[in-house]
Amino acid sequence: MDDRYDVVVVGGGAAGLAGALALARARRSVLVVDAGEPRNAPAHGVHNYLGREGTPPGELVAVGRAEVTAYGGQVVAGRVDAVTRDDSGFVVTVDGVRRVRARRLLVTTGLVDELPEVPGLTQRWGRDVLHCPYCHGWEVRDQVIGVLDTGPLAVHAAKLWRQWSPHVRLLLHDSAPPQPQEAEELAARGVAVVPGRVVGVETTGDRLAGVRLDSGDLVELDAVVVASRMTARSALLESLGLTPVDVEHSGHVIGRRIPADANGATDVPGVWVAGNVTDVTGQVIRAAGAGLTAGAMINMDLVEEDTRDAVAEHRRQRETMFTEAAWEERYRSKPAVWSGRPNPQLVTEVGELAPGRALDVGSGEGADAVWLAERGWQVHAVDISTVALERAAGHARAAGAELAARIEWTHADLLTWSPAPGAYDLVSAQFMHLPPEPRREVFARLADAVAPGGRLLVVGHHPRDLRTTAGRMHYPEMMYTAEQVAAELDPACFEVLTAQARPRTVTDPDGRDIVVHDAVLLARRR
Repeated sequence: MDDRYDVVVVGGGAAGLAGALALARARRSVLVVDAGEPRNAPAHGVHNYLGREGTPPGELVAVGRAEVTAYGGQVVAGRVDAVTRDDSGFVVTVDGVRRVRARRLLVTTGLVDELPEVPGLTQRWGRDVLHCPYCHGWEVRDQVIGVLDTGPLAVHAAKLWRQWSPHVRLLLHDSAPPQPQEAEELAARGVAVVPGRVVGVETTGDRLAGVRLDSGDLVELDAVVVASRMTARSALLESLGLTPVDVEHSGHVIGRRIPADANGATDVPGVWVAGNVTDVTGQVIRAAGAGLTAGAMINMDLVEEDTRDAVAEHRRQRETMFTEAAWEERYRSKPAVWSGRPNPQLVTEVGELAPGRALDVGSGEGADAVWLAERGWQVHAVDISTVALERAAGHARAAGAELAARIEWTHADLLTWSPAPGAYDLVSAQFMHLPPEPRREVFARLADAVAPGGRLLVVGHHPRDLRTTAGRMHYPEMMYTAEQVAAELDPACFEVLTAQARPRTVTDPDGRDIVVHDAVLLARRR
């Protein structure tokens, strides 16, 4: 298994798998660790689960695991022994040897049914020793059912089970006889009250025969109903600081659960619960629904965290991307950052112009400067990176000493450097994206550097490129249209020759041909 996950799910029943499925479909890395102790293992089928009625519990789990893994989730058999928390999330120990990290936890460890201390009950649990009429009532309809009175809700249980069978017996066990009103209700419904302590469960072969009373009598039964005390498997959650609370029904405690809000979030940040560990009376379909809800809420929580981290990184990049150190590192990181070909809009707009003196700002690895020099221009190339300038000068020398002599290389930060006013017949700024105010200041200085009759060529990534898969830096405020740049020129000083979004075909990072648009401004100084 991998070492880091967005979410580790502890428990692989309906709640855990449903949560994992939602998370895997949300493209989260998720690991389900299942100790293989399902509460409903003895049952023949899952009931009241729309579309899966009667499915054996093991089959439902197998299908759920296949669905989770089909979306990239991982499911492993094992026991989570411990969970600790640090600044980056949770460290989860599996089977005492394997440690994995998780940003969030979904705990779906279920509960333990604590049965009355009557010999033989445990061995028949989930088969013909039952607890829930909605889970098992149909299967024992019209049979002889004994309700073991071990608490104040026994009369209520007897009346409830009477809906499924007319042959219900209330086994008083160690309890007092029903109150007069209760006795009347039971009699009206044909429920027999059987006094005497139950001392054991009797079987014939592999079938329930009935229960033995301390008097020696055998009460013949087809099924026994008991009220288990439903106690959440909460040790792991308690180790994280959560405390189980009592669950009451009609004023009586029937179990203990881990408290959580309606979405499964606990009081410990980053920890969610779902299923019987927090909802002790929930059936399988409700556990699955709770797992789905918790998974979706965990994903939303992670989205918010991812967004906070992205904003912090976005701000950091914006603060550092224009520094000399950032550009030096970018050029050092690979032998060639750019294609080595001149920018296509420069070729289109300048190819027919008579050569003169050109200023190439943000000259990078020198492809534009070399192309201009090949056509007879005297080029002044300016860049913030010494690595880029050295690389560019090498390309110029490789093209010949005569060409190299026509290029002057200058190391400068364009945010503070100013070219000589009116000194250039062509000023070219290719894909120079800055925050709005610095951009206006730099472009104004570049415009001032154009000689009368000279050209100002500004080319940038059009804002509509952010809608494409081209992978442009996502700083919308730094994108611009040609019309925006044109509007900032003094019409008394410049005639706008071209201001348009010009399409061209490129290959995106996934290898697909797409159309992008360059914002192209060409203006002539009057």
